[in-house]
Amino acid sequence: MSFILALDQGTTSSRALVFDHDGTVRGLAQKEFRQIFPEPGLVEHDAEEIWASQLGVAVEAVARAGLSAADIAAIGITNQRETTVVWDRRTGKPIHNAIVWQDRRTAAECDRLKRLGLEATFRARTGLVLDPYFSGTKLAWLLDHMPGARDKAERGELAFGTIDSWLVWNLTGGERHLTDASNASRTLLFNIHEGNWDQELLQLLRIPPAILPEVVPSSQVYGETAARFFAARVPISGIAGDQQAALFGQLCDRPGMVKNTYGTGCFMLMQTGERPVLSERNLLTTVACRLGERPEYALEGSVFAAGAAVQWLRDGLGIIRSSEEVETLAATVPDNGGVYLVPAFAGLGAPHWDPYARGTLLGITRGSTAGHIARATLESIAFQTADLLEAMEADAATPLTELRVDGGATANNLLMQFQADLLGVPVVRPRVRETTALGAAYLAGLAIGYWQDRKELSRLWQAEQAFAPVLERERMAELRYNWNRAVERSKGWAQP
Repeated sequence: MSFILALDQGTTSSRALVFDHDGTVRGLAQKEFRQIFPEPGLVEHDAEEIWASQLGVAVEAVARAGLSAADIAAIGITNQRETTVVWDRRTGKPIHNAIVWQDRRTAAECDRLKRLGLEATFRARTGLVLDPYFSGTKLAWLLDHMPGARDKAERGELAFGTIDSWLVWNLTGGERHLTDASNASRTLLFNIHEGNWDQELLQLLRIPPAILPEVVPSSQVYGETAARFFAARVPISGIAGDQQAALFGQLCDRPGMVKNTYGTGCFMLMQTGERPVLSERNLLTTVACRLGERPEYALEGSVFAAGAAVQWLRDGLGIIRSSEEVETLAATVPDNGGVYLVPAFAGLGAPHWDPYARGTLLGITRGSTAGHIARATLESIAFQTADLLEAMEADAATPLTELRVDGGATANNLLMQFQADLLGVPVVRPRVRETTALGAAYLAGLAIGYWQDRKELSRLWQAEQAFAPVLERERMAELRYNWNRAVERSKGWAQP
C-alpha cells in the first residue's frame, strides 16, 4: 500500500502529514520556528530555518506512520501564501530573511501607487487590492534595498518565490523553479484572466521577468526529490496556497460552495467556477486552483481577529486560562445579555476595510459577567463571518446552501451552532479537519492516478457533524442589527 505526504508550511510552524487512500491521517509531525520582528510593523522568517524544519518534519511524519520513503507515492505542498523569498540561484542562499505576509513595510509604496491612480489597474488584472499584504511590493523592496540585487536580478542570477517555490527548489536540489497558479495569483504580478505574469505590472514595480518562477498547474508531476533527502526519489505533484488547498480539501468544487477556516483570523472562500467574479464589495478575486490549463476561481474575504479575540480573553483580560475554556464560560449564560464585542484590534477587514477602527465593548451593565463577555467574543466571530458571506452572496449572485468549516475553533460547538443560527443554513464540520493538508494531498494524488478524479474524492468527504439553524430569524435579525450598530461605533476611532 502506498501513501501521500503533504507538506503544510504555515506562518508559525512547519507540518507534515501522511494520508492513506481513504484520506485518513496516518502520521503527523510539527515544528515551530522563529518569528522575527526587526521593528514594529515588520515581520520576517529565516527561509533556511523554514526549509530545515519542513524537511525534518517530513522525515519524522513518515517514520511516525511506520513507513519509509519507498511507501510514499507523491508529495503535495501547501503554504503560507504571500511571504516572499529571494535567493541566489548559484548558492541557493537567500539574500535576506523572508518578508512575511503580515509585514507592513511597503505601505508607503502602496499609497504612492494609489496616488498615481493605479489601484484600478492592479485590481482589474490581479483581483487584489493594493496592499502590503501581497508579494509584489515586498519583492520590489528587496531589489531596491539589498546591495546589487537589482543588477543580479536583471542578469538572471536571483530567484523569487513564495514559500512553495522555495520548498520545491530545495527538494529538487535546485532543478525546478516554479509556483502554481493559486500562489501566483497572490503576488500582485499575475494576470488572473490571461494566466501569466503581467508585463505592464512588472514594469510598474520594476520587477525583472528573469527572477520569476514558471507558473504551473496545481496538480502535475513537477519533478522528484533529490536523492540525498530520502531513501527514494519521490514525485512532487501538487501545490496550492493554504486557503485554496483548504477549499479543495473541503471538496468545494461547484460554484457557490463556501468554506470558512477558523483560526487566528477567518478565511472564507467561495468557489465561482471558471468565471472570475470581480468584487464590488471589497472582497478579493483569486485563482482557486488550475487543473491542466483550466483555471478555477474563488472570491475571498478575511476576518482579522477570530481566535485572536479568544486569545485576548486569555492573555489580555485573564478571564480564561486556555482557549478551550471559552466555550464553558460562554455557556454559563443563556445569551449575550446585550453585550457586543467588536474585535477590531488592528482595524476591520472585509467588507469594511477600516484600518482606523478599534476594539469596542458595548452594552455592559452591572449585571454583565465574564460569561457575557465570553459569549460576545464567540458571537463576534460568527457576526464577522456573516458580514463576509453577505458580501460574497451579493457579489456572486449566489445564495448559500451550506457552510463547510475547518480550523481549530470549529471544535467549539456553541460557536458552530450560533453560526448556523445566524446564517440560517447548516454549518458542516468534516470528519477529517486537516483540510488544508488534505487538499494538497488530493492535488498530488490526482496527478499520479492515486485517486482517479474528483468524483472519487467526493465519496471520501464525510461530515462529522452538521449544525442546523434552530433560533428564530426575527431574533437573529435583532442581533445582526445591534452588531451593525456596534461596528459603526468602532469605526474611525484611531485617527490617521
